[in-house]
Amino acid sequence: MKPKQVKKIKVIVDGRLYYGVENETIFQLLKRKGFDIPALCHHPDLKVKANCRICVVEVSGCETLKTSCSTKIESGMEIYTSSDRVIKARKINIELLYASHVEKCVNCSYRFECDLLKFARQYRLKINRFSDRKKNRKTYKFGKAVEIDDTQCIDCNNCVEACQLQGISFLKSDNYGINTEIKPVSDKDKTCVYCGQCALHCPVAAAQEQDSAILVDKMLKDKKKIVVAQIAPAVRVALGENFGFKYGVNVEDRIYTALKKLGFDYVFDVNFGADITTMVEAEELVERLSDKKAVWPMMTSCCPAWVNFVEFYHPELINNLTTARSPHIHNAAAIKTYFAKKKEINPKDIVVVSIMPCTAKKQEKEREELKYKGRKLVDEVLTTREFSYLIKDNKIDFNNLSKSEGREYFNSGSGAGAIYGASGGVMESALRSVPYILNKKEKEEKEQEEKEKGKNSKKKNKNGNIVKAENAKLEGSLEFKSVRGMKGIKEAEVKIGKKKLKLAIVSGLKNIESLIPKLSKYHYVEVMACPGGCIGGGGQPIPTTDEIVEKRMKGLYGIDKKREKRRAHLNKEMMECYQSLKNSENKDKLLHTKYKKSKRIVVKTTKDIPPF
Repeated sequence: MKPKQVKKIKVIVDGRLYYGVENETIFQLLKRKGFDIPALCHHPDLKVKANCRICVVEVSGCETLKTSCSTKIESGMEIYTSSDRVIKARKINIELLYASHVEKCVNCSYRFECDLLKFARQYRLKINRFSDRKKNRKTYKFGKAVEIDDTQCIDCNNCVEACQLQGISFLKSDNYGINTEIKPVSDKDKTCVYCGQCALHCPVAAAQEQDSAILVDKMLKDKKKIVVAQIAPAVRVALGENFGFKYGVNVEDRIYTALKKLGFDYVFDVNFGADITTMVEAEELVERLSDKKAVWPMMTSCCPAWVNFVEFYHPELINNLTTARSPHIHNAAAIKTYFAKKKEINPKDIVVVSIMPCTAKKQEKEREELKYKGRKLVDEVLTTREFSYLIKDNKIDFNNLSKSEGREYFNSGSGAGAIYGASGGVMESALRSVPYILNKKEKEEKEQEEKEKGKNSKKKNKNGNIVKAENAKLEGSLEFKSVRGMKGIKEAEVKIGKKKLKLAIVSGLKNIESLIPKLSKYHYVEVMACPGGCIGGGGQPIPTTDEIVEKRMKGLYGIDKKREKRRAHLNKEMMECYQSLKNSENKDKLLHTKYKKSKRIVVKTTKDIPPF
């Protein structure tokens, strides 16, 4: 069967002939052909709203200017992108947007990437031509993770739609016209899970992470403290976008150098912590397989937004969550115990800063269940965007930095640790090590049998189940491609020994609701709150689209491919550290955690003080 031919449509743009395709908008055509058309409210993964009205063009024969994002091309259409009329309208519209956006550029972590600021420079505008009509509006703070600053909101409604796409619908657009305001809903059955998708889709930083960059800058100047950084897998394939690198390029070698230049005393890789998480989670899966009373399915817990979702919306699933802490918490535990002991450093003098693709990690570090001896293991969290801001604000020439490994202590983890940032990566990492754990368990049981003469040769565990792993090869499968990809719900089946495990992988919180009624059919479920996993996290560079996330995902799997060790249990340095943590009398407080039913968050509001 021949593929259906795409109908080509002739249009004239600024006097030149171009070919578009059926149902293509003017904006899509112009972008595809390399035209520089300003836009703020447009996002390819969201509905077209035509709210900002700065993408206007002139169409011959039409009395009014047309918003290019909402106008489809027609055969013979004559379009003008930079006529006097168009330029005048864009200037006025941008100036009016500034009347809705109190300028707080000095301390804004989005300052160096801000399109609104770029357009003001491009069109040589006087940004205070109109008075700030929202200067007395509130800022809504959600936990210690994200905030909605209504003094900066341009009413594009992207944050509201992003929240709806997550299935949360915690934000609403209230009132009309000049009185429009974004605020949390009053429904007591809804709460924020801190995923940060609102911030990721906001074009002007009205919705953003609660800033930690200034605080970390101060920490680095405190010579009494040893300040260490740890970077998440997803950061290294996204940060480069803010410095002109192609999507998905791994810039970890420059990251280590940049962190040293910023003043961090030591640099660690969260991939190492991900390997610890893999071992904890894989061992728990094996334990559940041996336990008649085990709760199924076992569900991943390294995504804090997903954990928040369970604790509020579905507390009946709390016992399904694995007890494993998340990778940056595991890594921080290793830093403040194992590393501190080896270096003879008082853990109280160590400040751990996690650089994450995630806004929910900012709130996760505050959880009482994750503290050790009454103190936080992770002291501060920077998003990828905040890290980018610090590099630029400190005038570090990132593109020309010398490449360095920068890891004096702990290694950069296995390939299994690297893929944690992609949807399906956590599960795949665990599955790579489950056969090893089963074989180890069988070997230990056989050794015990030999010592116990006269007893049944088939050694049983305390629950009466015979644990067999004779068909589980030492290494097992290396790649589980069926769990990869951008699809919101993926299903797979794998054989571990003689046991067939049914798997489900979810990315994007809204997708979990359709899976919950049939959870009983699965053994193992991975859930990531953000579409595509951590690489599409709320703290990642803007823009983040499905297409960009796929390229970042490809970057992570590329790192995995190049690693000499691609299974967590083959990381000898990590295994030594892990055994040390397991042998500790406080192992449960270093490796495991608990969950509890939660209440709706308390939304704090502030009246902003003008920055000048």
